[in-house]
Amino acid sequence: MPGLVSVKTPPGSAPLQISVPETAAQPQPQRSSPAGISKTPSPHGKRPPSPSASRSRPSPNRFKSKSPQPESPNPILSDASLDNPDLGPFLLKLARDTIASGEGPNKALDYAVRAAKSFERCAVEGEPSLDLVMSLHVLAAIYCSLGRFEEAVPVLDRAIRVPEVGRGADHALAAFSGHMQLGDTYSMLGLVDRSIECYEEGLKIQIEALGDTDPRVGETCRYLAEAHVQAMQFERADELCKKTLEIHRAHSEPASIEEAADRRLMALICEAKGDYEAALEHLVLASMSMIANSQENEVAAIDVSIGNIYMSLCRFDEAVFSYQKALTVLKSSRGDNHPSVASIFVRLADLYHKTGKLRESKSYCENALRIYVKPVPGTTAEEISSGLTEISAIYESIDEPEEALKLLQKAMNLLEDKPGQQSTIAGIEARMGVMYCMLGKYEEARNSFGSAIAKLRASGEKKSPFFGVVLNQMGLACVQLFKIDEAGELFEEARRILEQECGPCHQDTLGVYSNLAATYDAMGRVEDAIEILEYVLKLREEKLGIANPDFEDEKRRLSELLKEAGRKRDKKAKSLENLIDPNSKKTTKKEGTRRWASLGFRL
Repeated sequence: MPGLVSVKTPPGSAPLQISVPETAAQPQPQRSSPAGISKTPSPHGKRPPSPSASRSRPSPNRFKSKSPQPESPNPILSDASLDNPDLGPFLLKLARDTIASGEGPNKALDYAVRAAKSFERCAVEGEPSLDLVMSLHVLAAIYCSLGRFEEAVPVLDRAIRVPEVGRGADHALAAFSGHMQLGDTYSMLGLVDRSIECYEEGLKIQIEALGDTDPRVGETCRYLAEAHVQAMQFERADELCKKTLEIHRAHSEPASIEEAADRRLMALICEAKGDYEAALEHLVLASMSMIANSQENEVAAIDVSIGNIYMSLCRFDEAVFSYQKALTVLKSSRGDNHPSVASIFVRLADLYHKTGKLRESKSYCENALRIYVKPVPGTTAEEISSGLTEISAIYESIDEPEEALKLLQKAMNLLEDKPGQQSTIAGIEARMGVMYCMLGKYEEARNSFGSAIAKLRASGEKKSPFFGVVLNQMGLACVQLFKIDEAGELFEEARRILEQECGPCHQDTLGVYSNLAATYDAMGRVEDAIEILEYVLKLREEKLGIANPDFEDEKRRLSELLKEAGRKRDKKAKSLENLIDPNSKKTTKKEGTRRWASLGFRL
């Protein structure tokens, strides 16, 4: 996420030079540091003396013998010397210098571990040591630079328990920074929920220390809003982004770059919520601010977003104009083979596909692929993966699932060794599962869906609507493999999630009801299947209307089940509170339905 430098910052970079200020400065989020801690000089002021003066003098016996001599233990690194109060700051400086010199993070890690031990031993009983906190933050950052995120978590857990916020600004800053760094670490592990909890706690500490209108609070609110957007929690993101916008408008000049950035995020949130007109308004205002600040490339990026909104509103001519305008600027400033140019090609391909111009659509896809196959230096794996995933969706829609599957596999391979990408990989695997189903490869589809579900569970997204969708799709793959019991369990879990997240009248929920009823029928649980279908028909008759073609199909299926059971339809359907939650996911393929045998399963 932008806003704070991630804890995956390369080991040789400045952000690892973390310290807690000695002065009572106001706590603030420092976006250049993984821990968010101010990079002020060490509170010890001067360089501490060496613990041993003899280190600078050669041994008198140094040249007396050529035979190898056993190495004497380094007094700096011996455990006995850790009680020296001057050693902790010295070791911490060595850790930083080692990283800055490029000698390698493993040596720096050893110095940082011993520095933390020294600060802990020298701490005054009952007095929280900010030096210890500082060393723990550095230690955690080094762990993260080595990709050892799991080991960084307990270090940061310990660091956030040391400061006492009531003791003043220094302690508040240390606590805030620790929570933000811990949130970043959880994010890199794909644990989105825990990450957001840490960010929220950090924001709470910062507001208590600075008040809720400080510009630094605005920066943290924006950072947290971005995290909520990534977690698809748009209501909370909307609330935080509005607060950020209010703070920046109060403290910045009119049409500032900060306000423009806030409006772009606000537009993204509005678009996700389906409020396209509001999104367009924010983007236009953001574009005006960027024009006023002579930010041509940013204006072009906003034009792409405006084109996306126009396409969502089916204003295709205006969308083409916005895309072409951005394309001209980016080709001129960044070159014809820049990934930002490829991304516009993808948007144009999608637009021409939606307007039925398939030849133009495929041509733009090929142009984008040529750029992604031979990326310019500096292109990230995430950019290429995202582009390939978008192109695969277009190939899927023009009935080329094999090509779409190849692109998805390439996109996933690019992200496999990247930390913090587990949710993205899960999304790609779910898409691959759909492709396998289209190709009739149901065992591969089941495995792909299963892998996606495992990643989503681990990342804390097991309550999202998307998770319910994937469960439903895996259930359908199991039906094709005649694993009916497993399918039933998947449909039931999908039902519970979608009932909570979408409500009983949502089309996805109704689709899972139908699938679950068909599963119960196949399992011989006819009464349960009847009860579900009666509930669904009642929902349609009372709330949704009977014009939907699914109504007649469900009515026919219920009639057949009632005839088999020797009953008539109960117009007063029972509540499904104990049997079924009216929320499951309907897996769609070109907005159509498909049925296996006579059971009535729906994609």
